[in-house]
Amino acid sequence: MTARPITLLLVDDHQMVRVGLRQLLSFDPDLSVAGEAGTVAAAIAAAEQLRPDVVLMDLRLPDGTGVDACREILSSLPGTRVLFLTSHSDRDAITSTVLAGASGYLIKDIRHDALVRAIKDAAAGRTVLDSKLLAPVREEMSRLASGVHKAMALSPQEQRVLAQVVEGRTNKEIGAALGLSDKTVKNYLSNAFQKLHVTRRAQAAALFAKTGRREGDE
Repeated sequence: MTARPITLLLVDDHQMVRVGLRQLLSFDPDLSVAGEAGTVAAAIAAAEQLRPDVVLMDLRLPDGTGVDACREILSSLPGTRVLFLTSHSDRDAITSTVLAGASGYLIKDIRHDALVRAIKDAAAGRTVLDSKLLAPVREEMSRLASGVHKAMALSPQEQRVLAQVVEGRTNKEIGAALGLSDKTVKNYLSNAFQKLHVTRRAQAAALFAKTGRREGDE
């Protein structure tokens, strides 16, 4: 038994899932559920108030994604670990959690003992990833790493447009912010996709975000 229990914040939009997790984890004296949340906004507020050791985070929430919450929580509480527990195994989603700084990604069919072990590993600073997901994520991260230099070929305007995509803005919102028409925004994105060798908006945003480049950084 540790000197003090590992404090947890449970984040899931289904109350019954949170109740089940709370009851399941209560059997381990090394763990203590400090609070629950069902939305991105509530998760951020609860994390700031409770300062948990580990946040057990769902991927999809009513007002955004767990990735959004993860970024916000880690920006203000870098010592907190975020561990995703979800039913979704989409490779892009998994990669986005890694880029957001999450400590791990687990699928909800995980065994109780494996979940407890993963929480303790995350609290200790170790990275946790379901073995079924490890190979595809490594492949995707390798692809992103090898393609980072391609982002350097983007024009200044393409960089500005992609920077807006990284912030989660729609084409219409990007056009309004940069004084461009929707069609022009689409053209810039199409050109950027070709240069980055990607086909999805999320892939382009993840690759561009990984470079850390923004207009004016040079």
